[in-house]
Amino acid sequence: MDLKQVLRHVPDFPKPGIDFIDITTVLQDPVALKYSLDEMGKLMMRFDDFDLIIGPESRGFIFGMPLAYAHGKGFIPIRKKGKLPARTIKVEYGLEYGTDVLEMHADAILPGQRVLIVDDLLATGGTTEANIRLVQELGGVVVGILYFIELSFLNGRSKLGGIPVKTLVTF
Repeated sequence: MDLKQVLRHVPDFPKPGIDFIDITTVLQDPVALKYSLDEMGKLMMRFDDFDLIIGPESRGFIFGMPLAYAHGKGFIPIRKKGKLPARTIKVEYGLEYGTDVLEMHADAILPGQRVLIVDDLLATGGTTEANIRLVQELGGVVVGILYFIELSFLNGRSKLGGIPVKTLVTF
């Protein structure tokens, strides 16, 4: 299946000059969604063994949670500031237009646990870099990162410290 034909491009969103790639057209198509999750599951199996899947808010939940369920792994959400109920650790990171804060429960990962980060999109790599810092702060080991889409022309992999990356769709 050519997922590039299913994805929708929205020009000038969220600001002029950005070509936003909308995944909702894949999510609403049961054949494309099943194919995407099945293929991401195959890519996931190419990583070294791991204990947990990390999914950043919110689209990392969409792909990470069903993959964790299907492959018998635990799932850890990374949320925006103030969304998690128990004690958290946090990291501030830069965006193209300012900064933001991500949080994870302080007891989400035990030292030495091996994790796979799953998200929808690799663009500049800033959000994933922040996810990696959270995992490492708790003593976890990131064995790999799995994306639905990669915008390779933005060179986001350069911020990921050589961690293995797999991507289903590349632009």
